[in-house]
Amino acid sequence: MTAAEETSFNIADYAIGRVARRTPGKIALLVHDTHSPDRPTESWTFAEIEDAILRLAAGLSARGLKRGDRIAIRLGNSSQSALLFFAAMAAGFIALPLSDQLTATELKMLLADSGAAAIATSAQLAPDIVSAGTLVLTSDDIASFMRGPARASYAPTIENDPAFLIYTSGTTSKPKGVLHAHRSALGRKPMYQGWYGITPDDRMLHAGAFNWTFTLGVGLTDPWANGATAIVCTGDKSPELWPALIAHTGATLFAAVPGVYRQIMKYARPEPGSLGNLRHGLMAGETPPPGLIEEWMAATGLPLYEALGMSEISTYISTGPSVPYRPGTVGKPQAGRRVAILPAEGSDAPLPSGEEGLIAVHRSDPGLMLGYWNRPDEETEVLRGDWFVGGDLGAIDSDGYVTHLGRANELMNAGGYRVSPLEIEAALAAFPGVAEVACSEIRIRSDVSIIGAFIVGNDQMPRDAAAIRAFAAERLAAYKVPKEIVFIDKLPRTPNGKVQRKALTALVHSK
Repeated sequence: MTAAEETSFNIADYAIGRVARRTPGKIALLVHDTHSPDRPTESWTFAEIEDAILRLAAGLSARGLKRGDRIAIRLGNSSQSALLFFAAMAAGFIALPLSDQLTATELKMLLADSGAAAIATSAQLAPDIVSAGTLVLTSDDIASFMRGPARASYAPTIENDPAFLIYTSGTTSKPKGVLHAHRSALGRKPMYQGWYGITPDDRMLHAGAFNWTFTLGVGLTDPWANGATAIVCTGDKSPELWPALIAHTGATLFAAVPGVYRQIMKYARPEPGSLGNLRHGLMAGETPPPGLIEEWMAATGLPLYEALGMSEISTYISTGPSVPYRPGTVGKPQAGRRVAILPAEGSDAPLPSGEEGLIAVHRSDPGLMLGYWNRPDEETEVLRGDWFVGGDLGAIDSDGYVTHLGRANELMNAGGYRVSPLEIEAALAAFPGVAEVACSEIRIRSDVSIIGAFIVGNDQMPRDAAAIRAFAAERLAAYKVPKEIVFIDKLPRTPNGKVQRKALTALVHSK
């Protein structure tokens, strides 16, 4: 099928326009401040959201931007950030969400790599950050565009046209851009009931930032595509505040990385009934520590559904209302997904049930990325025959449940053996008083590495490295027992709450 024969499809029209035409007065977006969560600071209907994004689209076009231009968005977790993301795609531009936590050096590199034609920012930029000709827009400019006299129409994009660009950590120290098509929204449909069990009556609250596919998809695109309400929280997000936020905002679905749930359990200690109308929690972004799901369910009386995904395809394996939690697994492939286990090296022939290898998704999945921005060489590394292989290790049992065995590039070398940090973390998490644990390979000489365990304990846990190693030795092969035990106050995490394993090694060398 040629591009001219493909059906017109625009992700902004799919997520917002359809619902605005059907139920224009339905509340689409609520913004709450974390320190006064009992009433929203902003409330937007679907009709108001659509009007804002189409006026924004017209304002951007009037400034000389052309279809396919990259529009960088660095406006924090604000309504402007959410609306500009969809406005850029509505106009046929490529949205480029960026973290407001980036250093000047990081921001300059990403703007240059993406060739961004414009950046919307709430912070003043140094003169050398942007290249000549790059349009710099302030929050006031964005507000002015939304009040502008002109209103654009949705650009006649097709499913395979590029829609947004997300930067993620690559196989090198340089982040790489993951380019997604407008069809990526269609690739999210299996999550609606396979993970969320979402209805138009739901209110979705997400703990993440708007520079991540997890937040942009789960927190905005999917609730809006289903006529549900998205909730955005501004201000301080200390873990002890989340139960009150969930209750006061009326959230029925709450999404976060496992680290946020762990912090809620440690600092907020939620109880049955303390989370208001919450029906269940959603968790993705990293492997949860052992026992977290059981601990959450015991404390709150509510389910917690996990999903496995990546920036290149979002989530594709999960538990949910129709897929019961099974300890030790991450769930089943969502309905309609083609998932297999391939050998760690070489063949593209799927392995039988129970055998371990690389988790692969069929290349026909509409949620799969278009490719890596200006990195065709890295695309060949993740494509094997008809399959996309993203680097996650696992196995599928005879019932279809998938066990996640960690990331291939996070395997540690212990005396010549390859060991997953997840296995060691699961063993150490059972030591009395351990609140959190993460493992990483520590290089002590150019030719010698050891396994280090970084432990956050509660007030009752003795800081006894020998006792912890003895505990591990009873449960792990000798070569898996950490040689270095490091006690720390908290694990280093990204702004979205994921553990930064690379930063763990720096903690040892700084001592």
